[in-house]
Amino acid sequence: MEKKDIMTMNPEQEGKEIPVALRALSISPPGAPLKYQDTPAAVPGTEVSEKATRRRFTAQYKSCIIKEADDCIRQGQLGALLRREGLYYSNLDTWRRQAERGTLDALSSKRRGPRAKRDNKSTLLIKEQKKEILKLKAGLKKAELIIEAQKKITEIFQIVKQEAG
Repeated sequence: MEKKDIMTMNPEQEGKEIPVALRALSISPPGAPLKYQDTPAAVPGTEVSEKATRRRFTAQYKSCIIKEADDCIRQGQLGALLRREGLYYSNLDTWRRQAERGTLDALSSKRRGPRAKRDNKSTLLIKEQKKEILKLKAGLKKAELIIEAQKKITEIFQIVKQEAG
């Protein structure tokens, strides 16, 4: 790769070479040509967190984004909005359907998964007893298999004893 591919020359900043990636970071209105700014936009961190966290959006944020998306009339404006907010078109589509059904507010703070149940003493006792019953049933099954094997061994020895005698 040549140096020309990596760097570009901006006529407004004579003698300054800037990376193409920094030109993409400069903020300008949609449709306007990119301009180099002396203070480029902050570059997001590149470190990945240990555990990914699910993003949660409030109903107010969702409705605001829907209104902004509806105001996008020129080509490329909607894509720019979604990139700026870090969203997918499917998010916007889902939020529009929720707004049509009137469930946008209801689903904004709802957590996924079953609700945690509070266990009282009797419930804990029942759980312990069920575990104990399962353990005893497993032991009983083993004992029955051993007894059955002993019966068969005894029968075999008696048959052998009768044939020998």
